[in-house]
Amino acid sequence: MRIALIASGGGHVRQLLDLEPFWRSKDCFFVTEDTALTRDIAQRCKTYFIPHVALGQARLGKRFEMLRGAIFSVLRSLWIILRERPGVVVTTGAGSCYFPVLFARALGAKIVLIDSFARFQGPSAFARIASPLAHVRIAQSAQSARKWAGASVVDPFRRLGKATDKKEPLVFATVGATLPFERLIRLVDEAKRAGQIPEHVILQTGHCSPVEVDKDIETHEVLSFHDVQDILRRADIVICHAGTGSIITALQAGCRVIVIPRMFERGEHYDNHQWEIAETFANRGIVTMVGSDDDLGAALEKARASEPVRATLDQTELIGKLDGLVDRWAS
Repeated sequence: MRIALIASGGGHVRQLLDLEPFWRSKDCFFVTEDTALTRDIAQRCKTYFIPHVALGQARLGKRFEMLRGAIFSVLRSLWIILRERPGVVVTTGAGSCYFPVLFARALGAKIVLIDSFARFQGPSAFARIASPLAHVRIAQSAQSARKWAGASVVDPFRRLGKATDKKEPLVFATVGATLPFERLIRLVDEAKRAGQIPEHVILQTGHCSPVEVDKDIETHEVLSFHDVQDILRRADIVICHAGTGSIITALQAGCRVIVIPRMFERGEHYDNHQWEIAETFANRGIVTMVGSDDDLGAALEKARASEPVRATLDQTELIGKLDGLVDRWAS
C-alpha cells in the first residue's frame, strides 16, 4: 500500500522523521511545506510541497494571505493525491495538511491522525477539525486523549538522565523553520552586547525583516538540518522558540536549553500553545523558560547553573501500532 506522510513544516514533519523505521522500507512519499528541513527530506525521499495555511493567520489579520494559500493548497493537494493515490495517510498536522488528507479520504485512503506532541492538555484545532476524516486518532498525552473522542494514547517522551557530552563554549540561537521571530533575535543581540553571552554565538534568523546584530554574532538565515545537528553536537547552550521539534532535537544532543515562547498578543504565533509547551518542559526541570519579562540574562544564569539533561521521543510503541494497522489494512 502506498503511504502518504503529510505534515506541515517544522516540528510536525520532524515527528514523521522520528517514525522512519516505520516508513523507510515502504512505498511512501511526503507532502509538506517548503522549509530547510523538508528540502533535506526531499533529497532522499519523494516529496511534494504545498503552501503554508493556518486558521490563525486570520486571527493575525492575514486573511488574504490565508485565503490565497488555501486556494493554491486545494489545487496542489488535489493534483498530488490524484497522481499518487495513496492507500494510507499518516499525518501529524497541521493547517496546510487538511486538503490533501480530505482528498485522500475521498478516494478511499485509510487515515491515521497523530496529534502534535505539542498538545499536552487537549487536542489541537487541526485534530478537532480533521477528526471526522480519521479512521485512527492517536494523542501523545493521556490528558489530551481524554478530551478527544475515540483517541488512543501513545506517550513517547523519555528522560534519559544527565548529559555528559563535552561541549564547546558555543551558544546556538534559532527561530525555527516556519515563522519569523524578531523578539528572539533582539534578545540574543542585546544579551551579547551586554556581555551576558561571552561564548561564540551562531544565530539562525529565518526569513524576517533585516535586523542589525552585534558583529561578533555569526548569522545564518537558513541552516540545513544536517548543519543544525552538527552545531548541536558542539553547542553548550541552545536558545530557541518553544517548538517541540527544536526543543527535543536540542535535548537529544545534550544541550542546556532556554526556550522563548512566541506570544499571540505580540503577533508572533496563531495562538499561545507555545506557552503550554514551554511551561510543561520547564516544570519537568529540563529547560529554562524566558517569561513575558524577556529576561534572557536571568535565564542564561539559571541555565549555566543547571546540569544538562538528555531526553528524546521513543516512538517504538507508535511504530509498532502503525505497522500493525498497515498490515491489517493490506490483508
